[in-house]
Amino acid sequence: MHLILPLLASLLFVCGLIVIKRANAAGVSPITTLFCTNVAAAFAFSFIWLLGGDAIRWDLCWQPAIIATLFVFGLAFTFLAIERGDVSLATPIFGVKVVLVAILLTLTGEQDLPLQVWYAAALATFGIGLIQWTGNGHPHHILLTVCFALAAASCFATFDVLVQRWTPIWGAGRFLPVVYWMVGLGSLVMIPWVDFAPCKQPGVRGLLCSGSLLIGLQAICIVVAVGVFGDAVRVNVVYALRGLWGVGLAWLAAKIWGGAEIEHDRTTMLLRTAGAALLTFAVMLAILAGE
Repeated sequence: MHLILPLLASLLFVCGLIVIKRANAAGVSPITTLFCTNVAAAFAFSFIWLLGGDAIRWDLCWQPAIIATLFVFGLAFTFLAIERGDVSLATPIFGVKVVLVAILLTLTGEQDLPLQVWYAAALATFGIGLIQWTGNGHPHHILLTVCFALAAASCFATFDVLVQRWTPIWGAGRFLPVVYWMVGLGSLVMIPWVDFAPCKQPGVRGLLCSGSLLIGLQAICIVVAVGVFGDAVRVNVVYALRGLWGVGLAWLAAKIWGGAEIEHDRTTMLLRTAGAALLTFAVMLAILAGE
């Protein structure tokens, strides 16, 4: 049942990126978005304190500090990726995180993964490759989008592995709030570069606030799933469904509000549909592997 959390997170993540992409188009900079999202996450994770736990481990505060840093860099690369390219291109590439988590957990001896999970991760990666296939767009922007998306996936994969390893030492109700309080405090150094001027435009303030809130909520879902229940690989295979939502919802949003996604040709959409089917099968395979 805990896999419902990454499923919900995958939807919230894509909706948040679509809204933030619209805010970017209205002139909101990635660093302004990053600041607001970090503050929203710090506030939202404060409620996780209610889960309880032991006293704060002051001697181990370097652990949440490392994880907070990975979160901030991962989110920064995420926003840079969608600023440079389409949501429907960047979002599926984030799914490479599935394989990275599996590899890291195996190399660190954290867990011995069933062969089915490796098959699921491989299928998910192939599906992601088909989904992100694009026959148009500026090559330079596409390359930057891919690089930023891969950097974000690497940061968040390491983040998940460390959350799974260190949360039991503290207890989720203590470790996760401390991580995100550090995220919020660390974000204060961004204030000189934060520009709220575009938010004076009608509706832009709402886009920024709602996008930041959605990203904060999805972070709660995915981080609690990994921190409380472990099972980081299967959680991330389900979370990889954001690649499917990223194609469908971004296209629908472009249809309503306008955007580059609406310009994709038929071949691109067929390839992305095939990739989505593989991704869905990978999710089912990963879930059955734990039964």
